[in-house]
Amino acid sequence: MQHSIIKVIIPAHNEADSIGHVINDIPGYVEEVIVVSNNSTDATEEVARKAGATVLSEAQKGYGYACLNGMAHIAAQNQKPDIIVFLDGDYSDFPQEMDLILKPIQEENKDLVIGARVAEWREKGSMTFPQIFGNWLATSLMKVFFKSEFTDLGPFRAIKYEKLLQLQMEDKTYGWTVEMQLKALRQNLSYAEVPVHYRNRIGVSKVSGTVKGAIFAGIKILGWIFKYSFK
Repeated sequence: MQHSIIKVIIPAHNEADSIGHVINDIPGYVEEVIVVSNNSTDATEEVARKAGATVLSEAQKGYGYACLNGMAHIAAQNQKPDIIVFLDGDYSDFPQEMDLILKPIQEENKDLVIGARVAEWREKGSMTFPQIFGNWLATSLMKVFFKSEFTDLGPFRAIKYEKLLQLQMEDKTYGWTVEMQLKALRQNLSYAEVPVHYRNRIGVSKVSGTVKGAIFAGIKILGWIFKYSFK
């Protein structure tokens, strides 16, 4: 898989100030960068298009809605990719570290790789206390119920396209990342985590930046874990 066809899906809601930076930092070997504007009301779409991305519009607000829209776009194409990379549009991830995310798939034949936002590589303040605690709680429960080795629900991740389809993803909102990891565990996919850098995002978070967002995200994530734990 050394000459893999790689496509990137970036959900983005009002990320006009950051999306251009994200796209410009994505390595040149990526076949297509797909930005899914999730009900944006600013210049996100215009900036992304000027930066060279394929721009889709998703009217239904929700991270999962945007990701599923990007997947539908790829499914309609004749040439299918080998690997799909997901990352956020707020410039908190480091797109130039994509090699780290892809290496376990390309060289070790892993199915799924999560970029773990390890404490020593995180910029101060880049993750809120609810995010840190939520990640710890979710991954601890996954360890108890599934003997998982995950330590993070990081958004920067790569997965073989055929395996992504096999997961039959369905979550429309906050539970997308944990759903992917839980289904990977249930289907015995091979996986790895690699440490990645993480910085303060540009703009205000639509999830962790609000009490409502943090609560709903926490409920959704725990709901998926308990649903799969007692299946």
